[in-house]
Amino acid sequence: MASNHVASLFAIFGFISSAIANLKSLPGATSFVASAGFPTSAFSSYYFPPSATKEPQPILQDPVLNITFPLNLTNPTTIPTEDLDPIVFPKPLANISSSTAESFIDQVLTQVSEIIEGSNISGNCSKCIASLSVAKFAAFFAPKSVPDAIVSLCKKFKFQSNLSCEVAYEATTYGAIWTQVLRYADVAGLDGQYICNSLSSTFCSKPYTIPLNTTGLFPKPKPANATAPRPNGKRVKVLHISDFHLDPRYAESSEANCSASMCCRTNVANSALLKGQVSLPAPLYGAYKCDTPYDLGLAALQAVGPLTGTGKGPGEESLGWTIYTGDLVAHDPQNQLSRAFTEYTETSIYGMLKSYITGPVFAALGNHDSNPANTDAPHSLPGPLGEQQSWNYDHVAGLWQHEGWITPQAAATARLHYGAYSIKTHYGLRIITFNTDFYYRGNYFTFINTTDPDNSGMFSFMISELQAAEDAGERVWIVGHVLSGWDGTNPLQNPTDLFYQIVDRYSPHVIAAIFFGHTHEDQFMIYYANNGTIQNAANALTTGWIGPSVTPLTNLNSGFRLYEVDTGSFDIYDAWTFISKVSSYPTLNDTGPTFSLEYSTREAYGAQAGWPEDAPLNATFWHQVTEAMEKNITLVSQFNTYQGKTSVQSPNCTSVACATAKICYMRSGSVALGQQCSQG
Repeated sequence: MASNHVASLFAIFGFISSAIANLKSLPGATSFVASAGFPTSAFSSYYFPPSATKEPQPILQDPVLNITFPLNLTNPTTIPTEDLDPIVFPKPLANISSSTAESFIDQVLTQVSEIIEGSNISGNCSKCIASLSVAKFAAFFAPKSVPDAIVSLCKKFKFQSNLSCEVAYEATTYGAIWTQVLRYADVAGLDGQYICNSLSSTFCSKPYTIPLNTTGLFPKPKPANATAPRPNGKRVKVLHISDFHLDPRYAESSEANCSASMCCRTNVANSALLKGQVSLPAPLYGAYKCDTPYDLGLAALQAVGPLTGTGKGPGEESLGWTIYTGDLVAHDPQNQLSRAFTEYTETSIYGMLKSYITGPVFAALGNHDSNPANTDAPHSLPGPLGEQQSWNYDHVAGLWQHEGWITPQAAATARLHYGAYSIKTHYGLRIITFNTDFYYRGNYFTFINTTDPDNSGMFSFMISELQAAEDAGERVWIVGHVLSGWDGTNPLQNPTDLFYQIVDRYSPHVIAAIFFGHTHEDQFMIYYANNGTIQNAANALTTGWIGPSVTPLTNLNSGFRLYEVDTGSFDIYDAWTFISKVSSYPTLNDTGPTFSLEYSTREAYGAQAGWPEDAPLNATFWHQVTEAMEKNITLVSQFNTYQGKTSVQSPNCTSVACATAKICYMRSGSVALGQQCSQG
């Protein structure tokens, strides 16, 4: 009995010692509870004090544009229904009268209708491409009439609801964009197949990846026996925050379970209820079908310091740097968005990051960080068409420089390269950001010249910077927004194949890691040598870390991540993910949201992968994690829980089919690889 008692005491002592060791390994506090009530010190002034309303409206002064944004831009009760920004059309090939243009458009509509309704052309894909070929003439001779014609066809053939047709194709939304695409795309060739597939997968199937000729692609051949540098043992804390999606129009007590569009707005409803009734009142701090209200966003930023063990006080440790992987703006319908709303959101969030986070922030643009959303035009378009988003690049570059995060030289680069830049941090790491809209399928400009995977020149810029880094012996982090692979549904095939070749060429000796956002989920991807043809630990080159979102949309908890980074190799040695449970928000009265540690990556997967405690969490580590998952699908189920940030709304992943698909996604860094996996 005595020996059993002693053994029990030793077991308890061992458990306590282990617990203490784990606490010591944490970067900061295990949890942070935000104070109840809006932190009025967050902004210098307000249109009305937060104490008088639950929808605070700060008075924002833009330091770049030197303007003050008006209240009606973000007031929850004055949501606009039309974007009044300048509209850019291609120049017509000939000057024709308005009556001639009207007659010409009528003929085009008649011919397109005959193609769709007739039997002379068989197959949806052939009909769609033939219709585009006819419509192209309208873009040549009567470009300003094209949007109304598209809306008319959309309504006539019920491609969408009447309202959705207007929101999607009016000149003030995407109609002018589609006019440019019709004008400059090869609609009878590969471009047309991409366009038709984007309109509906029932029109044309998704095109295959075109084999890439890499001859002459890189300035120099890859060095023989290229290896990553050794660590120096000195560690720094790096924050990864993503997909803030601030909603300054969020309305507490509005419908949080609406039938369409984004919820928690004064202009949405649940169609199953009578007018004026609300099924789920929007909590003050956010809901699963809504973007980030100020109260939640500020609570998250307040939590960063305590949870990461960093702060701005005397003697407190500072973050080494922060990466922001895109998407600032809320998921409004396009007719509720504008340049001013985009600029407001950029000014607000970057200002809040400056106020609450230590160290510099290196940001990439997301697909929502433009107007129209998802839209970035290549400079290869003629005249002002190639510069139509320059207002945004000028603005964000100015803000980043104003906050002291990038140099004037980097800001000039960002203005030129679609918001992308290359900069060397004070620790010696080079960070290269890039605009992923140039392979995002939601950017309709990507359907122009699809046979060229670098129509924008974005990847030429990246190659140039990576080659310079290799020549200088520098390590690089690549920071973007839309992931290049996973299930293959988000980007276009050819540009992501090119990106994969770039990663292969400059890994593992130059590229230490790659970072994305976009999915709002906690995920990762592995890039392998030889285009991923042999996926094993020996060929694992680089990891794509996909950061969790601050926004709860859709059905996720709010979160952010911290990395422990070696300043010699710039490899990651641990990653801690912090979350706030959105399901608790309806009951919060006396406190604000709680953010707490969800998991440590090393503790969650290291033992299962048989990974040494002193080895970095590199691509080889992640491949061994996937091998462990193949042997034990409960590990995939655990990953699935983390993927949704432990949300009560997340579906489970307990079947062999689900586990097999997810492991395949984890090994897919390009569309070509992702499309080979089981979908869904």
